[in-house]
Amino acid sequence: MCKRILASAKLPLKDAAAVNATRWKLYRSLKETGLPVAVGTGGRTKYNRIRLDLPKSHWLDAACVGEITELKVLTNQPLQIKAMGHGCRQVIQMDKYGFPRKGYKPKRPVKGWKTGDIVNVSLGQNAGLRGVRIKTVRTRGNFDLRAGYGEKSSKVVSASRNHIQPVYRQDGYCYSFVEL
Repeated sequence: MCKRILASAKLPLKDAAAVNATRWKLYRSLKETGLPVAVGTGGRTKYNRIRLDLPKSHWLDAACVGEITELKVLTNQPLQIKAMGHGCRQVIQMDKYGFPRKGYKPKRPVKGWKTGDIVNVSLGQNAGLRGVRIKTVRTRGNFDLRAGYGEKSSKVVSASRNHIQPVYRQDGYCYSFVEL
């Protein structure tokens, strides 16, 4: 074990050297633009976090970087943003062998609804669901909704477009709070 530690101690720190060599060049280049530029250290970040009596976490440390006088934290949870895209761009659906299954059907919103919209269910057998995401939009007006959070724990339920109310129209991202 001691040999392994000593061998790793003698390895060159080329990644750290690259960062140290480029950071001051980047600083000087930004300073030449004439815009206000400030730098900070890890010690300053820790000082700000302790002075403002904040717990140690990555997202709060990012807020404590640099010269700050006060920080108002409105929540104890950071907002997680995940890129979801705008749906499938595949022109023709294929079967499991790779042959065309259906003819071309242009993708368009059904009565203003799109995959990824966040809705509340007000009527029907799934009434009371809040903040669920539309998974599948069908032209007849019945939508599949993804109830629950996470990929494995969510279940899919169906609802009519007459039973749902929009909360948020999708923009290609999924927003959720991280449980700490």
